[in-house]
Amino acid sequence: MTVARSVLLFVLAAVAEIGGAWLVWQGVREHRGVAFVAAGIVALGAYGFVATLQPDAEFGRILAAYGGIFVAGSLLWGMAVDGFRPDRYDVWGAGLCLLGVAVIMYAPRPGVLEG
Repeated sequence: MTVARSVLLFVLAAVAEIGGAWLVWQGVREHRGVAFVAAGIVALGAYGFVATLQPDAEFGRILAAYGGIFVAGSLLWGMAVDGFRPDRYDVWGAGLCLLGVAVIMYAPRPGVLEG
């Protein structure tokens, strides 16, 4: 259950961070206005809080692993929202990043995320 909770928190963090960055981008680069920028800032702030809910207590480990989630999530966001079509190198790169997440976060360590 701890691993499932951790994965869910990573997904929520990715939606908050990537969504927040996208909203700021839309507000500034696409001239959608201050409401988009403000919503983006709120979402980015929420990302910071979601990361603190991870069951592992090591900040460096959480943020390093989250980097892989961010890479894969950004490609998925681009596909879903902006019509981006990744090539095979994008897919391979994201897969390698997610493999890194699995090793960093879920490799057996005494007393850390067992289960």
